[in-house]
Amino acid sequence: MQYKGQRALVTGASSGIGAVFAREFARRGADLVLVARSEGKLAALADELSGSYGVDADIAVADLAKPSAAAELAASLRTRDLQIDILINNAGFGLFAPVYQADHAVLSDMVRLNVEALVDLTREYLPGMLERDRGAIVNVGSTAGFQPVPYMAVYGATKAFVLSFTEALWAETRGTGVRVTALCPGSTDTGFFDVAGDDAQVGRRISPEKVVQAAFRALDRRASTVVTGGLESWMLTNSSRLAPRQLVARIAERTMRPKKRPPVNQAIAG
Repeated sequence: MQYKGQRALVTGASSGIGAVFAREFARRGADLVLVARSEGKLAALADELSGSYGVDADIAVADLAKPSAAAELAASLRTRDLQIDILINNAGFGLFAPVYQADHAVLSDMVRLNVEALVDLTREYLPGMLERDRGAIVNVGSTAGFQPVPYMAVYGATKAFVLSFTEALWAETRGTGVRVTALCPGSTDTGFFDVAGDDAQVGRRISPEKVVQAAFRALDRRASTVVTGGLESWMLTNSSRLAPRQLVARIAERTMRPKKRPPVNQAIAG
């Protein structure tokens, strides 16, 4: 796939997988729109990429967990005449807690960010890609999307949505010049666990650079889905096909059970 002269919008671009995506697109000659909540981090990254690679790197400060944030972002970019050729829906977060103890507002923000904003941005930019008969969408899911995830029930459900939505979108766009891939990382060495907690980790963490390189290889192959993370990820993503669903849920509960249960009604921040 040709990236030079294209413009990629990367959400959650201030750190982790999003920042690595931004650097790799810039290295390949693509202009950028970097989106996150932290203006300072975005500005520093944009300056770095422009200086190192000679690409245009615009920034847009947005909290995509807020209602209508995706629509407002798209409207803002239209006024700036920034055409989006490639969309990386990377922004998202998780929470490690039983549903009955989780803060309602945190769960609502998670659904809006992980699901609603992803769909809204896809719907905003896909028509233009199809009209131009070129472009790409990478929706960042997780190995958590392949089976139920006790103690991360809402997060796992949002990533199951991302996986199903993206694979359906891949099928809808076959035969066009638009490439669509669900990127499903296993445990990755990012700030995700600063919010979700170390108990959310399954298997060893891999670098975000390896995850991003897997995504680019998947785009080159026009693959609908790519999973990273080795044997543990293979087991997670295939367990629901190899065993009864109820057994899979029971095994997942034992695997994910907190090492030390928090007191009932303890607030759990995300």
